[in-house]
Amino acid sequence: MRKCIDSLLSGGEEVEIIIVDDGSTDGTGAIADEYASRYPAICRAVHQENGGHGEGVNQGVRLARGLYYKVVDSDDWVDEGALSELLATVRRHREENALPDMYITNFIYDRISDGQSFTRRYVKNMPVGETFGWDRVKPFRGSSVLLMHALMYSVRVLRECGLELPKHTFYVDNIFAYVPLPYVKTMYYLDIDLYHYYIGRVDQSVNIASFSKRTDQQNRVMLIMAEAYDLRELKKREPRLAKYMLHTLACLMIITITFSVAVPSKEKYAALREVWAKIKEKDKWLYGKLRYRHYPALHTYFPRPIGRAIIVSGYKATCRKVKLG
Repeated sequence: MRKCIDSLLSGGEEVEIIIVDDGSTDGTGAIADEYASRYPAICRAVHQENGGHGEGVNQGVRLARGLYYKVVDSDDWVDEGALSELLATVRRHREENALPDMYITNFIYDRISDGQSFTRRYVKNMPVGETFGWDRVKPFRGSSVLLMHALMYSVRVLRECGLELPKHTFYVDNIFAYVPLPYVKTMYYLDIDLYHYYIGRVDQSVNIASFSKRTDQQNRVMLIMAEAYDLRELKKREPRLAKYMLHTLACLMIITITFSVAVPSKEKYAALREVWAKIKEKDKWLYGKLRYRHYPALHTYFPRPIGRAIIVSGYKATCRKVKLG
């Protein structure tokens, strides 16, 4: 946590650091108060009852006084040089009265077990170093999506879209990287490696042993996202945005299925069927796209043992590719 905060302090008084102590019992609150005392013009300490990661993000959005909002988890950190470049860009755009609704930067998976890393970049998907709209975003392929670590939203956008992440729920970063997007009209991508994301802990949420215990929370996130928008209506005014959001939902559905089949359980299979049923009830068009036109069809068409083996193997292969395991 100290490394995280220290990396942000390099931004000086152009950065407001809201440190949310979400009912911690491990000394987090004392550290938050220490930094708020030492850097009163930069750091603010907030103490609240435990509400989970989502409520920490919600509280930050409520209290933010700056132009933009970025979530940095306490065990991650930012590159000081990249942060300096990002702030200089925001400063220039403000002087030119040309602030975009969202900034996008690269992020790095740092695997703690062996020191290897993998950088997620978006140079194939969007222009670099210029303001653009969704009409200039190229299709995303495979498992590539915009993740929370890459995004810095305008505070105005987050408030206009009414973002409210659910309490006591893992994987809400997917909602954060999805729900505000239709309110984003202009973007700016900097090809800089800003965010460092630590991975490889045995208790991490992307670990199969961990996420198999949280299937209900993944299902909840999947349904919130699937029910957030009518993508057919969105397609009429922002076709490339609608295409990207459908791709995001398809990727998330693969993960949802993986959660359900990773450890065989009648209860989890039943819960997965319920997820499909709710999506079908809400939007038959979306149901058809996700179940029969995108990757989740693997689980639909293969017998359960074979489908499970294919999906889990595919998830592990993807994790190896991006150094998650």
